Amino acid sequence: MNYSATEMMAVAAARVLTNDDICFVGIGTPSLACNLARLTHAPGITLIYESGTIGARPHVLPLSIGDPELSETARTTVAVPEMFQYWLQGGCISVGFLGGAQIDRYANINSSVIGSYEKPKVRLPGGGGAPEIASLCRKTYVVMAQSRRSFVERVDFITTFGYGEGGDHRQRLGIHTEGPTLVITDLCIMRPNLITKELEVTALHQGVTREQVIDATGWPVRFAERVEQTPPPTEAELSVLRDLQACTARAHGLEVGQND
Repeated sequence: MNYSATEMMAVAAARVLTNDDICFVGIGTPSLACNLARLTHAPGITLIYESGTIGARPHVLPLSIGDPELSETARTTVAVPEMFQYWLQGGCISVGFLGGAQIDRYANINSSVIGSYEKPKVRLPGGGGAPEIASLCRKTYVVMAQSRRSFVERVDFITTFGYGEGGDHRQRLGIHTEGPTLVITDLCIMRPNLITKELEVTALHQGVTREQVIDATGWPVRFAERVEQTPPPTEAELSVLRDLQACTARAHGLEVGQND
């Protein structure tokens, strides 16, 4: 069955989630992956969005954290201060699922500016709750399309702290959660080295070569001693994914048409 690199990325990201996860979900590809997991192998997963919706089960993908689709399908909605002070700081959330504009070899994420902070070339939407999510969720997963523009030697601005300068930098700052343990792209899967915390390629998607990953990475990327191959999407996974995207397009047809 034919599939795109973007579909492979979404499927690979969905697969890492489990039925028992309590997941803080970012908008965009993280939301697509988390809801794909919910609709396939992890129906019991608890999805939490930054607006305070707990146990959201959206029929279509939300346009933003304020989309009424989330509050209408959630088990409950709490105030944002309660979400961050009780649920997040209390250690109740197992996984934070994030994206970003840039990421570097130590999994620091930039979603604030391209260029200098004082005179940026591009000013981005900002981190929202991502800095707290990456610091306080037990571990963090990142999903991003891979290119030299997004996978850079050093991010222009650290919006969301990954492993800083590597090694024990997180611990030295008093951050005791695991951090970004997994980065899923449209080419491969990366994990931090146990000692240095530098991202290493641990799996290549079907048909992707090491040379393609090297060409799409802004630092001299390392490969794990054993590099696996990501299983391709199944027909069931693709069917659910495409149905979800089609329902979303129909529900937000006006917005999609305007963007096109």
